[in-house]
Amino acid sequence: MLSRFLAVILTLGVILFAGWWSLKRDDIPYDQLETIYASSDSRYLALDEEMRIHFRDVGPRDAPVIVLVHGFSASLHTWEPWVADLKRDYRVISLDLPGHGLSRCIDNDAIGMDQFVDVIDRVTQAVKADRFTLAGNSMGGGAAWNYALAHPEKLEGLVLVDAAGWPRSETESDDRPFIFRLLEIGLARKLVKDLDMSSLIRPGLEDSFADPSFVTDAMVDRYASLARAPCHREALLALSAGRGTRAEATPERLSAITVPTLVMHGEKDNLIPAAHGEQFAAAIPGAELKLYPDVGHLPQEEIAAQSIADLRAFLATRVQGLPAENASLPTN
Repeated sequence: MLSRFLAVILTLGVILFAGWWSLKRDDIPYDQLETIYASSDSRYLALDEEMRIHFRDVGPRDAPVIVLVHGFSASLHTWEPWVADLKRDYRVISLDLPGHGLSRCIDNDAIGMDQFVDVIDRVTQAVKADRFTLAGNSMGGGAAWNYALAHPEKLEGLVLVDAAGWPRSETESDDRPFIFRLLEIGLARKLVKDLDMSSLIRPGLEDSFADPSFVTDAMVDRYASLARAPCHREALLALSAGRGTRAEATPERLSAITVPTLVMHGEKDNLIPAAHGEQFAAAIPGAELKLYPDVGHLPQEEIAAQSIADLRAFLATRVQGLPAENASLPTN
């Protein structure tokens, strides 16, 4: 009887291992990823012989500058609708944070807000953008408000798009996509580190939009492929494990932000509750709040035209000080 039980256990183990092995995927070299996901506008900031940060810098050189920072597991591609419109009248800099997109990792043990703030500062210094408006989505929104606290003298405006930072209260339900909750479990992180995560990435992305039809095969392939860049999976898992620096938003901390601020938030965001957007707007003096019904975690993609119009109005009236009737006009 015991031998039969052991045989069953062994058989199950072999089946599970075979399944795990069939899903195991190697890293994809950066040069291979760059042939697919880099563009003619791609630039790289070399931090040393191996560490490079990928960014794009488009638009008129003498125009007002806006810097765009993506969220967890995303890349600068999330901003393409905004960039396509804004580059007519603004100098637009979008970047891949360390361990994301086509950027290399810096130090995965120290990955987090301090590292992200430093990279934003290095990139903007390298391209001689001395003053700019900073916009961030999700984790990138967390980096943006942390940058505003660390370098207030460099900002002309701040835009928080479904920004991270407020701790979830006990009364708020955890409706985050399954993949985010899964990655908080240590054993799960170890088991999935080298696996093809496409089957989890698709529902995670679909949960990020109020309208899941925005998710395409190409989008899923991009997220899955860029996550397989050398060291990226380790970076994403380190962030999921809470390694490195984190910063929680509080009314006291955010009250120090005096730069003109626009808070955008989708009311159907399953990752960061819309109430957090309201808290950001209440805590930052003079902040303007835009809540979007029937919109999820990525307004810059899901309602590109509406979010661009609201952004342009904010930049014109609050940052550049133009009359309200000229808010929708080009700046140049």
